[in-house]
Amino acid sequence: MTKLAKISFSKADAPKKGVAVVLVADGLELGAISGEVVAGLEGGLERVAGIAGFSGKKKTSLDLVAPAGLGLDRLIAFGIGKAEDLADADWRSFGGTVFAELQKVKAETVEVLLEAPQGVEIPAGAVAEFAMGAKLRAYAFDAYKTKKKDETGSKDLKLTLKVTDPKSARKYWGVSQAVADGVVLARDLVNEPANVLGPVEFARKASDLEKLGVEVEILGEKEMKKLKMAALLGVAQGSVRPPRLAVMRWNGGKKADAPVAFVGKGVVFDTGGISIKPAGGMEEMKGDMGGAAAVIGAMHAVAARKAKANVIGVIGLVENMPDGNAQRPGDIVTAMSGTTIEILNTDAEGRLVLADALWYTQEKFKPAIMIDLATLTGAVLVALGNLNAGLFSNNDDLADKLLASAKASGEPLWRLPLSKDYDKIIDTPNADVKNTGGRWAGSITAAQFLQRFANDVPWAHLDIAGTAFGAPKDDICQSWASGYGVRLLNQLVADHYEN
Repeated sequence: MTKLAKISFSKADAPKKGVAVVLVADGLELGAISGEVVAGLEGGLERVAGIAGFSGKKKTSLDLVAPAGLGLDRLIAFGIGKAEDLADADWRSFGGTVFAELQKVKAETVEVLLEAPQGVEIPAGAVAEFAMGAKLRAYAFDAYKTKKKDETGSKDLKLTLKVTDPKSARKYWGVSQAVADGVVLARDLVNEPANVLGPVEFARKASDLEKLGVEVEILGEKEMKKLKMAALLGVAQGSVRPPRLAVMRWNGGKKADAPVAFVGKGVVFDTGGISIKPAGGMEEMKGDMGGAAAVIGAMHAVAARKAKANVIGVIGLVENMPDGNAQRPGDIVTAMSGTTIEILNTDAEGRLVLADALWYTQEKFKPAIMIDLATLTGAVLVALGNLNAGLFSNNDDLADKLLASAKASGEPLWRLPLSKDYDKIIDTPNADVKNTGGRWAGSITAAQFLQRFANDVPWAHLDIAGTAFGAPKDDICQSWASGYGVRLLNQLVADHYEN
């Protein structure tokens, strides 16, 4: 499979050799330079396009091999539809779609003339989105493939984007590349097999962010016992692999500014514990740390682009196994907050991890806002499928900011309700709360449970069980793991919390 080795930018001019891509709008409209490129085409573009049924419609293409009259080896005309109507999301999608076309070509160098029809400018930010789309589409998790590159016929592709203002494009790409690298990091973590990536190894991945200036502290079992994190530790006690709590701090804002806090569920493998899951599909539970992966990816993004904000990332890392020492249905544990929790189902474990992680975060860092991300419930898939993550919040202003950032980043959210009436479903005569309310409204009662540990901090819970992995493949993601949440959280910081 073709891999993307490098993206570079140069001044827009007519490609003279090799493989080139030009953009074509509806009605075969071209920019001035693109018009020069196809001017020498024998019979003209109109004749070839007419035979092929190509009109510049959005995301269609016309591939001309050794085009007569041109010095190019190959010319790909890529349809962008109505150029004046395009948004950043379209350019990101175009980048992915164009790279998919180039994978078929198996070229080593390609020049893309990013020029719209006359009168329509492509901003530098849109150019960076195109580059991001190409980078994310190029992602493939093949670390464990043993066939060599020369045996599979794959090539490393150098992609040059020819644009009006290369300097501005490079500047914007510096930011977008930081975000794209965060997405790739999150995808790698979710795709990694659990025998390789346990809590200790995952915590080391957090420590790697120190290279970017992130302050990282790793809490072990001893430290968490001192903090009385019995909810988190109860989940981990059935595994021979010790738990970790990784705390990441990016101090890019003013010293006095309260931080933005992200909290992630990091269950590196979830068997369900004593309430064991069915065997079918259990292998996918290596991805039950998608929330923690998103938090690490987002911390990478804000640090790599030097965000002018204070951002905290906290991830609870455990493995849920049915050992002889595992906690049992009917056990009662006391969370760090002092809340007693009756365990009715050991497969409702993520909320136990988050209960202590959330309490620790709000108590230690006094954040301005707090957002947790978790592959928490199958119920959210029943409600929303793989197309939206579930949003729950105790604060309308924060919810509105998240919905706006979701739209801007292309990582969709749908808000679901919280109310005191749902709280009644998780009441129990034996403790302060039980860890599951049963089948009905499962994603809502899980959020109600978590809300008890936010302690009136403006808080949101994102249930990403349907979007972190196994979502439908699209223009910028062909991977099982999507890296969902990285772009969303970065967008939120950029739009609403930077100085």
